[in-house]
Amino acid sequence: MARFGYTLMTEQSGPVALVDYARSAERVGFDFALCSDHHSPWLASQGHAPYAWTVLGAAAQATEAIELITFVTCPTRRYHPVVVAQKAATIQLLSGGRFILGLGSGENLNEHVIGEGWPTVDVRQQMLLEAMEIIRELFGGKTVTTRKSHFSVAQAKLWDCPAESVPIGVAVSGRRSIERFAPLADHLITTEPDPDILRQWHANRPDSDRASRSFIQLPICWAADQQSAIETVHDQFRWSIGSWSVNAELPTAHAFAAATDTVRPEDVAAAIPCGPDLDQLAAACEPAIDAGFTDIGLVQVGDAGQQDFLDQAAGPLLDRLRRRTNRRVS
Repeated sequence: MARFGYTLMTEQSGPVALVDYARSAERVGFDFALCSDHHSPWLASQGHAPYAWTVLGAAAQATEAIELITFVTCPTRRYHPVVVAQKAATIQLLSGGRFILGLGSGENLNEHVIGEGWPTVDVRQQMLLEAMEIIRELFGGKTVTTRKSHFSVAQAKLWDCPAESVPIGVAVSGRRSIERFAPLADHLITTEPDPDILRQWHANRPDSDRASRSFIQLPICWAADQQSAIETVHDQFRWSIGSWSVNAELPTAHAFAAATDTVRPEDVAAAIPCGPDLDQLAAACEPAIDAGFTDIGLVQVGDAGQQDFLDQAAGPLLDRLRRRTNRRVS
């Protein structure tokens, strides 16, 4: 049976609100909470970008059972992999073993800020591969000294390290990224409900491995009025209907605004379910359920109605989603 998650969207909410939302998400029955890790919002109208790891530490203490997952952290530019390993180990201890480290090759939007340029896709994936190897070694309790093509590490050790290694998820899209990262990661992360991605993932993992989870994130916008929901999505989330190969390259929120200037409200309404109809919102998850994804995370677009969504709509929506997954199992 699929699990369902809630997204702590750091681009659209401040840190205090995000911790409150994590507490509410656990209360209404979400199984896990995804947390984006950005230095900038996608669009200026979203208006936020708190430090995700501080939010996660606070959320770990404010909750008791809900899993916490970075969706996703880039361990190659803003953060050195040694620092990512230390942060992840700390969150795992604070949460009592409820943390999964979600990793990805990043976006120019967030990583250009350190002024070292933005590598090509192939180089970014090479860097991510090296970073994952370093993080794995540190999670194993080793003192690590190494000089790789992109990273150097000198006598690094995690002094506060969980007894069991922190699980690692990795964001993939095409065949090459799956072949590179599936053997090193525990769990799959993607944004497209494509069953071929799942098949390729499992084909590149050990035959005996049945514990690997598959995470996907889907945007929705619940609101009492459909038109207001469409306006919210157009204002704050129109960036998401573009090609990810383009989204990874744009450097600023201003660039995303310019790139999406011709996107119309009806375009986002066709791509993202909007309004009060919970059956319509639940139906949007069916392709991911049918494809066989184990973990489906929802993004409720917009901060203004976020607590209303959690208080009024999230519980009934989860009931509908779980009934749908039960029907698939039976």
